[in-house]
Amino acid sequence: MIKALKSLFILPEAETPEQLEHRLQLAAAALLIETARADFTQDASEEAALEQLLCNALSLPSQEVKALISAAGERVDEATSLYEFTRVINDHYGPGEKLTLIASMWQVAYADGDLDKYEEHLIRQVAELTYVPHQDYIRCKLDARKG
Repeated sequence: MIKALKSLFILPEAETPEQLEHRLQLAAAALLIETARADFTQDASEEAALEQLLCNALSLPSQEVKALISAAGERVDEATSLYEFTRVINDHYGPGEKLTLIASMWQVAYADGDLDKYEEHLIRQVAELTYVPHQDYIRCKLDARKG
């Protein structure tokens, strides 16, 4: 537990660009997994949407995305808050990348055809923590609902 707390405040001293990219991918995947799990059911349509979004966004083959989803799922299970993920996003994503992440979260939430209040709350929380303006949050929601 103490190791997990320390890891929130200590960054690796000599992080390579590849390690940073992996950390960013892991954080984004973790937030998408949190979205899929927010309604306490993770069905096949949400999992497929999650995998497809990551394949497209990261330009990775399906096998690598599945490994990333597995690793991110483990991190989500260990995480005590969204901070460890949103901090990485805030430190390294620009406004456009943050907006793309929020839009992706909405697509995962709507993938099963039903928006749950817990999914909406989680996305709102991530949008606020990553400083995505409310009007952009709403626009992404409306775009995702249209399909």
